[in-house]
Amino acid sequence: MVIKTKKYYSMKNFYKYLVALFFVGIIVFPVNKVNAGNKDRVGQAGADELLINPWARSSGWGGANNACVVGVEGMYNNIAGLAHTPKTEMIFSYTDWMSGADIKLMSFGLAARVGESGVIGLSFVTLNFGEIEITTIDLPDGGIGKFAPRYLNINLGYAKAFSNSIYGGVNIKIISESIADASALGIAIDAGIQYITGEQEQIKFGISLRNVGDKMKFSGDGYSLQTFVPNNSNQFTTTQRGAAFELPTQLQIGASYDFLFSDAFSFTLAGNFVSNSFKKDQFILGGEFSFKDYVLLRAGYAYEEGINKPVTDPTRTNADRGINAGFTVQVPLKKESNSVFAIDYAFRPMDNFSNVHSIGIRFTL
Repeated sequence: MVIKTKKYYSMKNFYKYLVALFFVGIIVFPVNKVNAGNKDRVGQAGADELLINPWARSSGWGGANNACVVGVEGMYNNIAGLAHTPKTEMIFSYTDWMSGADIKLMSFGLAARVGESGVIGLSFVTLNFGEIEITTIDLPDGGIGKFAPRYLNINLGYAKAFSNSIYGGVNIKIISESIADASALGIAIDAGIQYITGEQEQIKFGISLRNVGDKMKFSGDGYSLQTFVPNNSNQFTTTQRGAAFELPTQLQIGASYDFLFSDAFSFTLAGNFVSNSFKKDQFILGGEFSFKDYVLLRAGYAYEEGINKPVTDPTRTNADRGINAGFTVQVPLKKESNSVFAIDYAFRPMDNFSNVHSIGIRFTL
């Protein structure tokens, strides 16, 4: 539980926070990013791994829980949710991305409370593509060894409860992508706000800005080529310039409502609008059913233009069907405390690829 500092908070101040974040988003978005969801720009950004949710619990919502995400998992879609960490939270998560493609995501996150209202978080997300055969112009079939591409994202976030209604945070991420002879390094920033209201704090709103940063570019020995000048025995090394690529910036606006039927049963309905710079915009709807906080069942659906069309249709640009589902089983570690041990699972079906499975282990102390 977050320590309450005030009983009420002016709605006028909440609007000030939302307006401020909105204008910050407009300022940091370059002019060529304003037309979010532009079909002609699909696939033109790099570092697309930033759009893969590595956490099993929130993956079951499909991203609908922007307004109600809590703890370490808030470092993915709304950093303000980090402020709800009770004392300390630790998560290990594994994702088999498009099962059978030998693409694995390993994630670790840790959050700890600092002071009465602040929380600091640290997470690591690695993307492993397995081993790939090395080929050259002279040896197109390989046979000279293998290399293993590695992607690594490091997140350092801080969130704070400004009152019993307003929560905000900032997240800085380091993006590293490397292959055998080339690599790229970049830095991006996330910012988010959550607002909670209602007699039983059952109404929540959230807004977040993700992956805002400068362009990235690959460099290394892979861009060098040794050649001979005709009629000359001297060998020269020529270096090509790698093309810079932009990050997949997002603006998300979400809301949720908790239906509190009794002390044992509750249901949360959540929705989220995602404005993408280099993908189609998405409308996400999800829900989570809780039984005494021991068993939680959730599902979500992310709609974008053309997602229900056949995969052979040229207007469809996403192999994801938009369906997400998952569950959590958790048990308290101590009586009359927020300490729990939980196992989270999420499932996402794909077209033309195998399905996505995520499983996580979570400790809240």
